[in-house]
Order: sequence, then C-alpha cells, then structure tokens
Amino acid sequence: MDIALQSLTTPHRQVTILDAPGHKDFIPNMISGASQADCALLVVDASTGEFEAGFDRGGQTREHLLLVRSLGVSQVIVAINKLDMVQWDKDRYDDICSLLRPFLVQSGFQPSKTKYVPVGAVQGVNLVSLGGDDGKLLKQWYTGPTLVDLLDVLEPPRRDIAAPLRIPIANVFKGTGSTTGISGRICAGVVQVGEKLQILPGDETGVVKQIFVEEEPKPWAAAGDNVTIYMTAVDPLHLNIGSVLCPPNAPVPLATIFTARIIVFDIQVPITAGASVELFHHSRDQPATVSRLLATVDRASGNVVKKNPRFLTKGTPAEVQITLRTTATGPSVTARPIPLETFSANRDMGRVLIRRGGETIAAGELTLSPPHSILTLIFNRHRT
Repeated sequence: MDIALQSLTTPHRQVTILDAPGHKDFIPNMISGASQADCALLVVDASTGEFEAGFDRGGQTREHLLLVRSLGVSQVIVAINKLDMVQWDKDRYDDICSLLRPFLVQSGFQPSKTKYVPVGAVQGVNLVSLGGDDGKLLKQWYTGPTLVDLLDVLEPPRRDIAAPLRIPIANVFKGTGSTTGISGRICAGVVQVGEKLQILPGDETGVVKQIFVEEEPKPWAAAGDNVTIYMTAVDPLHLNIGSVLCPPNAPVPLATIFTARIIVFDIQVPITAGASVELFHHSRDQPATVSRLLATVDRASGNVVKKNPRFLTKGTPAEVQITLRTTATGPSVTARPIPLETFSANRDMGRVLIRRGGETIAAGELTLSPPHSILTLIFNRHRT
C-alpha cells in the first residue's frame, strides 16, 4: 500500500500531507511515511468504544504516537473526529484529551508542542470554520482554533542544507524514455539537475535529469523537500526502496554491526542475546539480531552498572550489540551492509526502529560512526 500525498496552502504555511495507513498490517508503510514527516496529525475516532479500542494496550493509537516520536517528530495535532456520533458531547472530548495527555508526555511530546482540536470531518465542522448546524452545537462549548488554524502555526524545523546530500529512496518507478523515477524526502543537502549521484549500498551511479517538488519541475531541491527525481545513466535494478542517494565524494557510511544503548520499557518478553528482530531505517526493512548484551547502564550518567547481563527487563537501560542478518542460505553468505549515519551528523539518517513479532519494541539514534557505532534504542511495550 502506497503513502498518499497531497498539498494545501494556509495563510503562512505550505503543507504537504502524507496519509499513512493506520491498520496494524501496514505498520511498515506507516513507518515509511512517518520517516518523511516533520509534524504529526493524529486523527482519533470519538464514537463510542472506538477510541478505547485504539488506545488500549496493543492499540494502534499508542503505537503510532510512539513511532512518530521515535522518528524525531516533536509536534503533534490531535484531531478528535466523529464527535457528531456522540452529539458533540464535551465530556467525551475532555475524557479523550485527559487520557491522551499523560501518554503523550510519557512518549516524549512536550505539552507546549501538543494541540487538540474537535472536528467533524464528514460535515466539515471545525476544519476551516465552525459553520453549519453542527458547528452551532460545537460552539456552545468550544471557541478555540480550527484544524487549519493549528496547521498554520506549526513550526518549520531547521533544514540542514549545508550537509552532504542524503535522499533515502521511498519508491521506485519507470519514468519516460530511458529514465527511472524515485521519490523520497531529502534528509540533508541540496540536489540539482545534472548532478551525478551514488546509490548505496553498491557502487552504481546515475545522473539527475528532472526534479519535481509538489508536482512542479524545479532546477534544484533542498533538505526537507519531498521530491520526485528522474534519473538517467543508471541500471534500474540498482535503484531499490531503502537505498540512499548521495554525492560520490561524500558517501554515507555502511555498517552491519552496531553497539546500541537501549532503555527497555514494558515489553512482555525479556531481551536476551540472540533475539531476532527487524531493523527499520526509513523505508528499509532489514532482519537483525540482538547479538550481545554488553552492559546495563545508569540512565542519567551513562556509566556502566553491570557488565554482560543475562537478560533485560522493562525499565533497564543497557548497551547491546545489533548484527544484521540475511535471509539467504549458504556457508559464506553474510548480510549486506546498509547506509546509516550518526545522529549528530544527520538526525534523520541516524534514527532506526526495531520490531519483533509484529510489535514495535525499539527506536534508536546512531551516536558513533560505523564500524564502532553506538546506537541508542528505546524499547517500548506496544503490540500490533
């Protein structure tokens, strides 16, 4: 399932909306979409029983909030929808807000960057205005901003245009003539028409023939732009989802083994050496193993508390080693290294997510360059 993309203009912002699927079977697609986002718009269903189903332990509302925060999103708008199904009941709206607030703080969202808005999407109530008969019912107790008002005051993040170019590929498709199209979000740097780029992993290169931003042709694009690029002089077989485009003279580091600093939350099964997991980096899904439990550490100082623990339970900060796996068989088959970068060098390229058994259990930040890298991971408790 693809990520739907649409644009809208508010008085002070040009907003690109990435509509990611919410069903648990499409969490990898949701991760791909969230990794391209600056802010989050979470739409929850206020109708009887529906919010509770999504917010109870194992629900998708919880997992989606943890995913977007782990991927660096710090601003979130919570649109509480379908209030018309409960007769625009203020108590229902207040109850949902009161349940979400502590969880959002626990997940790492600052209250000052979290906004709530009641809406009725089908009737168009409080999206742009409070007009209509349903709007009159809402106005009896709500006088705050509309959804568009909140979108209009979102803070644009800092764009790292001076760093080397980094474009993780989210999609690949056939272009016109001899071109091959790719889409993705520029994590850093600037790309120009005519530029030669390297594709990692691998040693293939290609030339940028066309750049489109918001479906408009452009001579160049910069960090933060969601782009479609048509390339020539490249074998399409070497353009894969999850690969990264970069300058040949400033390639992304490749690695197969990482040392990770983790914080275990409320997972049901303890973490042990040899645990099989899935590593997600932008749109790449890579089998991996927690190969070693190196130490438990003090959460505040980072100092080692105990070396070589037998297992890790909830609330335990620790350092572990993560090793990539391959699904191929054979005595000499090894995992192919993947492009990763330190969090300090590139915040977007330095983040990963970890899943196990259909559950997102970790998020992380790469803090030292491969091959001697430390990957900071946060283990969480939510099931799909």
